Amino acid sequence: MSESSASALPPGRPGRQAFIHQESLSLDSSCFSSPPVNFLQELPSYRSIARKRTTILSRDKQSGTLLKPTDSYSSQLEGEITENLDSQSIRKYALNISEKRRLRDIQETQMKYLSEWDQWKRYSSKSWERFIEKAREMTTHLELWREDIRSIEGKFGTGIQSYFSFLRFLVLLNLVIFLIIFMLVLLPVLLTRYKITNSSFVLIPSKGADIQCTVYPISSSGLIYFYSYIIDLLSGTGFLEDTCLFYGHYTMDGVKFQNFIYDLPLAYVLSTVAYLALSLLWIVKRSVEGFKSNLIRSEEHFQSYCNKIFAGWDFCITNRGMADLRHSSLRYELRADLEEERIRQKIAERTSEETIRIYSLRLFLNCIVLAVLAACFYAIYRATIFSQEHMKKEIDKMVFGENLLILYLPSIVITLANFITPIIFAKIIHYEDYSPGFEIRLTILRCVFMRLATICVLVFTLGSEITSCDNYSCELCGYNQKLYPCWETQVGQEMYKLMIFDLIIILAVTLFVDFPRKFLVTYCSSWKLFRCWGQQEFAIPDNVLGIVYGQTICWIGAFFSPLLPAVATLKFIIIFYVKEISLLYTCRPSPRQFRASNSNFFFLLVLLIGLCLAIIPLTISMTRIPSSKACGPFTNFNTTWEVVPKMVSTFPSSLQSLVHGITSEAFAVPFFMIICLVMFYFIALAGAHQRVVVQLREQLSLESRDKRYLIQKLTEAQRDMRNRLD
Repeated sequence: MSESSASALPPGRPGRQAFIHQESLSLDSSCFSSPPVNFLQELPSYRSIARKRTTILSRDKQSGTLLKPTDSYSSQLEGEITENLDSQSIRKYALNISEKRRLRDIQETQMKYLSEWDQWKRYSSKSWERFIEKAREMTTHLELWREDIRSIEGKFGTGIQSYFSFLRFLVLLNLVIFLIIFMLVLLPVLLTRYKITNSSFVLIPSKGADIQCTVYPISSSGLIYFYSYIIDLLSGTGFLEDTCLFYGHYTMDGVKFQNFIYDLPLAYVLSTVAYLALSLLWIVKRSVEGFKSNLIRSEEHFQSYCNKIFAGWDFCITNRGMADLRHSSLRYELRADLEEERIRQKIAERTSEETIRIYSLRLFLNCIVLAVLAACFYAIYRATIFSQEHMKKEIDKMVFGENLLILYLPSIVITLANFITPIIFAKIIHYEDYSPGFEIRLTILRCVFMRLATICVLVFTLGSEITSCDNYSCELCGYNQKLYPCWETQVGQEMYKLMIFDLIIILAVTLFVDFPRKFLVTYCSSWKLFRCWGQQEFAIPDNVLGIVYGQTICWIGAFFSPLLPAVATLKFIIIFYVKEISLLYTCRPSPRQFRASNSNFFFLLVLLIGLCLAIIPLTISMTRIPSSKACGPFTNFNTTWEVVPKMVSTFPSSLQSLVHGITSEAFAVPFFMIICLVMFYFIALAGAHQRVVVQLREQLSLESRDKRYLIQKLTEAQRDMRNRLD
């Protein structure tokens, strides 16, 4: 055992480790001079240490850095603690009460010989630490839905609790995004519009834009029919189109205050960059914590069996039904592990003909999956084109149902695709002959790609329709001004409709499917059909994919509809209470449960994928598609991103040179190389930490072998003693 691994042992067992340390350090003087072998030198751990010690001795003799036998573990630990008494609290050390009291006496003795300034600093640091601890305890009581989530954790375990914690995280994230957009974009406009401050709007006439490009006929909001307000509320048209909810409302170039001019176009771009960067950093920060837990939990198959049997129980469970469910979940996990082991053995025993057959079958089934995805994407494409071509009809030419069907046709097709494709994927995966764990991961991956790609298909279809220039008006303005006079607002309306329709579907499924299903299964259990149907399962992956789908819509639509994060916040709050009621009264947990650490990392990984997919259409729309000349704060710019070079041009010449240098290839190449070196360093550091984990596991294994060896020797000694007495 190496010196680093020996120092990494837990400090709570000084006697055991001091013995090993002293024995290992005495090997240089006694072990290799063939002394009489005693009983303890026959231990498996001692022999393993001796083998490793030979290499350490040869290396240390060359460098001249041999340790002295008098360096005991207890003296090293005491010296380390006494040196760090100023910076760390005694409670952080894994020692018994008597040792902590002795160290506290040492600390109080040292305090007497310090100056008044040092004593004041130490007392103030302790007081500050106590204040921070009390503040953290107080903030825990201010957490949103703290009691509800703890109740769910107590009744249903940590797996389902992690879903509701993830939902709370999305509520807070959207609330912060809304505050960023409100402070940078909406607040200056409201202060000026309602004459709260002495300010005015700055309107610069468009230069070089044709008069046809500046025409923006906003649809009338008159109440011709009683359902007009309902249609406008569900689709974002009519009286909602010219409100602060959508992009077209902010048709101004700035806000003039007494001492400065507030650049609204620049603030609009910065708010978008800020909420995307904040979302990325927040998700990565939370993902790293889950990744650390998963890295530590990486284990061999034998250790996996032992952990499930001896440490797999969730002690947060207090409900009898959930306890039975946890028992069945552990049985399922053990069966799944045994099934994976059987499949590994089956793979190892496969012949070349069987391997070719199974890979050919998988290739064919993956072609079917791609065909299903392509069919769904083409259906969304055709539905979007049909909806965009017919949505310009007058309301009085269509009845209420036809109008809503035309407006929500893309959303309906996307919802049907998200409902049908998981069923098809679940049927296909059974014929691909994968392990149970890989089946779940691959099915979830396909569903994630399907749900998130449908949004991108919708956005890119709208983009192709906006930029399709087949007449003079398109060539003049750079986009299809006849159908899309303010295309940003119309894209925002599509995102708004997706958000509202997703909420309607969740409420409808809960009210008209889950509750009647619960009623029929409970009170009509004598019917065999209802018994086979059973209660609705609370499937954690499906519910997570649903809210990640809604969050991706929010990220894409927040640029085109600045108040969409507020709508998303209200939506997720409603979903929290709806899902809580559904869980408590209509659903049963899925037998395939998730651990909290694995669940959190999986949720955030899917959310990170959704963020990356949301950035792609936003980047293209801001840098490639010409901005509308009839609405919005970018009427005097060819594209949205042109406001950034314009801002840089106002900098001093030295600062401009610095910015151009940072964005040039001469800076990018060395920066990329440095990033690669840093990445390689952290990869090597992770490998070193992994080796330390392996050494610690080897030590645990050696301890178990020592115990078996000592029990065997003790049994033999008792048997010899009985034989002598007889």
